Amino acid sequence: MVEVVVSRLGLDSSTDSFVVVLQEREGERILPIWIGRPEAESIAAHLKGVRRERPMTHDLTRALITALGGTLQSVRVTRVEESTFFAQMHLARAGEQFVVDARPSDSIAIALRFDAPIFVSDDLLVEYESPVAESGEDVDADDEPDVADDEPSSGLFGERVTDQEDRDAERLKRHLESLRPEDFGKFTL
Repeated sequence: MVEVVVSRLGLDSSTDSFVVVLQEREGERILPIWIGRPEAESIAAHLKGVRRERPMTHDLTRALITALGGTLQSVRVTRVEESTFFAQMHLARAGEQFVVDARPSDSIAIALRFDAPIFVSDDLLVEYESPVAESGEDVDADDEPDVADDEPSSGLFGERVTDQEDRDAERLKRHLESLRPEDFGKFTL
């Protein structure tokens, strides 16, 4: 198992589906997982620090686990079968360990709320070259992206998307389209 972080959250315009991209913490390999809109909104809301007056499902799940004296130790994306990813939530309570089967999208949303590590089976990760600027140089993640002076495009949940982000998204899309089924083990598109 390899520890990953949520690298990106976006909309795959070819399928009109949301994609969460997990990237290994100490490397460049990724795992894109297509998810539903509610899970994408939940992940995005948490990443952006949006607070709601009433708890949403993943916030409620965190509250229930905590109220019952439990903690989320980790989330593990373990395998894919017939285009379906499987995950496990590893919980602890009063010295006992529990493993709960769950969808990766829900598991990720809950892990973010617990600040719990997320792991992916090594064989599910695929190589992805880091974005390269048009000049051929690597793009520094700390650099501020250039913003077009004309009307910006609208990104996930209406935020402003820069030209650089559009180019990075297009590179990721081309990379995902170039993947072969065997790149995902038994996964087929």
